[in-house]
Amino acid sequence: MVDTRACPRPDGATGPTGPRATRQEVLAFAAVGLLAYAVDLALFTCLRGPAALDPLTAKAVSFVAGCSVAYAGNARGTYRHTHRRGPRPYALFVAVNAAGAVVQLLCLTVSHYGLGFTSQPADTVSGAGIGMALATVLRFWGTRTLVFPAEGRDGSWTG
Repeated sequence: MVDTRACPRPDGATGPTGPRATRQEVLAFAAVGLLAYAVDLALFTCLRGPAALDPLTAKAVSFVAGCSVAYAGNARGTYRHTHRRGPRPYALFVAVNAAGAVVQLLCLTVSHYGLGFTSQPADTVSGAGIGMALATVLRFWGTRTLVFPAEGRDGSWTG
């Protein structure tokens, strides 16, 4: 059996290359995402409730907080072997997450206004179900490709 832990990859890096490595990356990305989602939801709830902010301001603040938690978790955890630092990767990360939010809104818009599925359960399925799934795929791809690309990794197995 071949040991793939030190196999060179097309990008020149070495490290695990099998499905196990990808599974580890996906699980770490998902764990960070769940934590960021919890921060976003909790802060939004507090800002809408006790703080009595309007919904758009509350969501904007909670979105930035959630993005910051997700960026920190991915930079220090999932993609800790990267050499990218400074404001540019964070700005790219926020842009990727904003694109994910647009995907969720587009799914909701198409379902609600285009297809006429106007019930609350239909809105939940399209926005928080289908939209979230598609947005998560986009965020995963954007994070590993644009924010923490393979050439910025030292011996990483992601790429």
